[in-house]
Amino acid sequence: MRMLLLCVGKNRDRFVSEGLELFVKRINRYVSFDTEYIGEARNGKSLSEKEQKALEGEKLLKRVSSADYLILLDDRGAEFSSPGFARFVEKKLHVSGKRLVFAVGGPYGFSDAVYERADERLSLSRMTFTHQMVRLIFAEQLYRAFTILNNEPYHHE
Repeated sequence: MRMLLLCVGKNRDRFVSEGLELFVKRINRYVSFDTEYIGEARNGKSLSEKEQKALEGEKLLKRVSSADYLILLDDRGAEFSSPGFARFVEKKLHVSGKRLVFAVGGPYGFSDAVYERADERLSLSRMTFTHQMVRLIFAEQLYRAFTILNNEPYHHE
């Protein structure tokens, strides 16, 4: 099974980059996991929110194949506890022949076209996080899910 974290925009904060790098290495002990970055819309400040989301959405969709299972990290998605998320991941690992792609949108979220293509939506919390922090929080939770699935001592009930 292969997994990808697809992000709009680069990591702006060093601590996010370092933390993400740490969790990517840890996750790769369990499954092939990569991160990819899509450039934000150029001249974003001169574009409307809708135009910016549309341009970013086009770039994002070019990176997702029809065989991929696309899960948007979105505040309107399903919420899980950490053990519940581990069970969710375990079920998705059995989607035969599909790469799991988790997508983090830009500051305004996703375009309608991306929502239409998505297979599922997942929320990390009802709280609002920057799209930079979502990357790090998601990677930590994915690592935690694998430790739960493997009965390792990282997660405490």
